[in-house]
Amino acid sequence: MSDLNSEPCASCAYDIRADLGEGPVWISSENGIYFVDINGRKVHRFTPGLGEAHHWVAPGKVAFLLPVEDGTFLAGLPDGLYRFDPQASSFEKELDVETDKPGNRLNDGCVDLHGRGWFGTMDDSEEAPSGSLYSVHHTAEGFVLRHHDTGYTVANGPAVSPDGKLLYACDTPNGVIYRFDLSADGALSNKRIFVNLPEDKGYPDGVVSDSEGNIWCSTWNGAHVRCFTPDGVERASFAVPAMNVTKVAFGGDDRKTAYVTSARQGLSDAVLARYPQSGSLFTFRADKAGLPQHRIALVKAD
Repeated sequence: MSDLNSEPCASCAYDIRADLGEGPVWISSENGIYFVDINGRKVHRFTPGLGEAHHWVAPGKVAFLLPVEDGTFLAGLPDGLYRFDPQASSFEKELDVETDKPGNRLNDGCVDLHGRGWFGTMDDSEEAPSGSLYSVHHTAEGFVLRHHDTGYTVANGPAVSPDGKLLYACDTPNGVIYRFDLSADGALSNKRIFVNLPEDKGYPDGVVSDSEGNIWCSTWNGAHVRCFTPDGVERASFAVPAMNVTKVAFGGDDRKTAYVTSARQGLSDAVLARYPQSGSLFTFRADKAGLPQHRIALVKAD
């Protein structure tokens, strides 16, 4: 693992020290970053320009926030998808997910350019390959769930390429980032390995695509964000002063300011002494612009 002083290094933007920080989402209309603390059961919003922060208590382990075009979010909780309204501070259930698998929970998501949401599930004990990959879209009758793939211990980081034709997903404990072909109607095919991350570089957690199709992978037990070309070649890395790095979101006026979530979960006292701000929100300037934040499209009832 590279020394923190030998390469570009992220700095702390918000010293919150969450137990399991995840799922950053940049909302340009607010000039703010939303993210979650899964184990802390909280949604956080940080406004960098003002240095202001706010949080909401969730009714369970909240794993991700998918922005909806009406200003709300679809939030992933252990038993399904909930509509989270920041203005009303409310969570209302929209869909059950895997209620027949009480040991599972939802984990990580994204929205593609067609207004579909994508997310994974995982075994909460991180032992059994009981997780799956899903999409969700809205119709005149409400939200509709679609199952795509299974066999994940920890399904993580779904990301979609700028042209909407490729989808990436991780199985974190196995160190693998997969790539699928994604059709216009939302079907996945041709699953193959995109990157096998060596164990000495950590485990692939959240992944996101930038505007050129490069894939930015946060590394659990790896203290880095690593950027791969569309061919799977590592082209850049950014050190983060936290051992467990979970996901990146691109913000700012030019979408080149990266915001990075992290976690304290499972870290020893010795590791926390080296990385005392683990669990906080970090930032660095990227050399590529991220994609605009897509929102889940709503269809009006007839």
